[in-house]
Amino acid sequence: MAVVSHNTGTGSRVKGIEGGAEAPSSIRLFTYNCWGLKYIAKHRTERLQAIGRVIATTVPTPEIVGLQECWTQDDYLTIRKHTRHILPHGKFYFSGIFGGGLAILSKWPIVESNMVRYPLNGRPTAFFRGDWYVGKGVACATIQTGSRREDVVEVFCTHLHAPYEREPDDSYICHRTAQAWEIARLMRQAVERGHAVVGLGDFNMTPSSLAHDLITTHAPVQDVWKALHPDSSLGAASHPLEKERRKEIPNARYNLEENGATCDSVLNTWRWSKQQQKQLFRGEEITIDPTTPDPRAKRLDYIFFGNGFSESLRSTQWVIDSAQVGMTNRHPDLNCSLSDHFSVEATIVRLPRGLAAIHQDQAKASSTHEQTTAGALQSLTNASLHPTLYTSYNPSPTSSLVPVPVTRTPSPQWPSTGSPIFQACLSPSRYDEILTLISSYMAREYRQRRLRLGHFLLSIAVSIICFIGIWWTNHPGWSFLLVFVSTINFGGGVIDGLIGGLFVGSEIRALKEFRWEISQAKCMAEESINGESGVVVSTGEQGTDENKTLGLKSLENENKRVEKEKELWEKVRGSEEYLGKENVRRGFQ
Repeated sequence: MAVVSHNTGTGSRVKGIEGGAEAPSSIRLFTYNCWGLKYIAKHRTERLQAIGRVIATTVPTPEIVGLQECWTQDDYLTIRKHTRHILPHGKFYFSGIFGGGLAILSKWPIVESNMVRYPLNGRPTAFFRGDWYVGKGVACATIQTGSRREDVVEVFCTHLHAPYEREPDDSYICHRTAQAWEIARLMRQAVERGHAVVGLGDFNMTPSSLAHDLITTHAPVQDVWKALHPDSSLGAASHPLEKERRKEIPNARYNLEENGATCDSVLNTWRWSKQQQKQLFRGEEITIDPTTPDPRAKRLDYIFFGNGFSESLRSTQWVIDSAQVGMTNRHPDLNCSLSDHFSVEATIVRLPRGLAAIHQDQAKASSTHEQTTAGALQSLTNASLHPTLYTSYNPSPTSSLVPVPVTRTPSPQWPSTGSPIFQACLSPSRYDEILTLISSYMAREYRQRRLRLGHFLLSIAVSIICFIGIWWTNHPGWSFLLVFVSTINFGGGVIDGLIGGLFVGSEIRALKEFRWEISQAKCMAEESINGESGVVVSTGEQGTDENKTLGLKSLENENKRVEKEKELWEKVRGSEEYLGKENVRRGFQ
């Protein structure tokens, strides 16, 4: 067997595997947010070096790795230096002004890659948050795992827009939902090409979110953790849907092993109080009991998997074998967590079709009393290889440490119609939520546009007044002050004018496209309920009555949602008319 590969640029292709190499019978997947913000993230260089070493010694060995927040190429090369012997192929993706922070590493050649930017991705005015400047998107890689043409896995690594407030008050929830729609489209198209699909990354969403529902419905993929742990949490313990479930506040161990929590865990030192962090960096030993209540921990990092259309024609099928939360280790010298997130790791295996169906039934039956050893197995394995790295999480003496394949679940199947077009949708009421969200956000943007263009016109008037004042005044001090005020005022006005006239206009057009696509999906859902189409209607995975039932309750609430949406759209149309009249009057059209 011969392999020809090199680091590829955006949209480039390289030669893949030659000879009669057989495709693997299993693939180990790995996703991790490295928290590598240059100049901002503490101990960035030391932590990323340790991350490379731990990935290289992780058992089972990762074979496809997706990294997020690996912002600099130097940090990427540091990780590559430690992992090249197990992951000889890799791609660092360039995007935006400061880079997208995405990278993909692979055991097999990356034969094609490209970077797809999100149409909606924050606002340039929020420079202190940076999402717009890094050009977030989807890092795409086509990986050739064997010599046959169909031995291909398409990998999509992403980092969705960060939430800065709690939902539903998060002002960026509309952007994040649109981004989920975009990556769902990319994964669906890959499946239609007949390829196995892996979507991984920091999605900044909870399993109860609109974004999660869009991905798992409009792309024929499974959330691997949810497939193995169907009763896992829908968010942090304080989330309203979690409160409705009336479960006890989980402890740290349960959150790792059953809920798959990767963020805000009490075991992560970067989520500790400032006082605890100061004590830690002074060299004081601080240990956290795994039975400590962990009310804030939640799952933000995901691995999604789906079989390609051609997989349904084969005698074998990829199935999900296991999933764990990993990278719970601390740095050997600094004693801090390696990142502010934990990793998600999963294994998929190829099984005969009949056996895969049996495992699907077993997974449903075993999920109530069997669970993987999650971070415990990973941390214990790493501890045996690098004892100094293991200082954070100790499994209880009763924990099983035998890696048995107890929860194998087949990935979603294509409809048996023979059509390569994937058709599935949410309930109409769920789409109404998205449409209401879009309408509300568009009304906000129209208002922002008026204010910014108004500021631009006002700045022109103020500058003219200042120059008139300079003409009439004979005092040098007053002249200098008026020139200074005019310059600062006009500069700010021009910036606002550019943002209001160019950026907001582009954002509104992207929102209109998103609105149209969601409206079409809603129409398909309504037709399926009325029996006018063969579309499969999904109820989502939230676990609430509204999402579990597509009956009369959803239809009864629909009129109220539509009325609310109409009211918002009246405001939007009024804003459009007003802005159009103003632009005509002031010579902008």
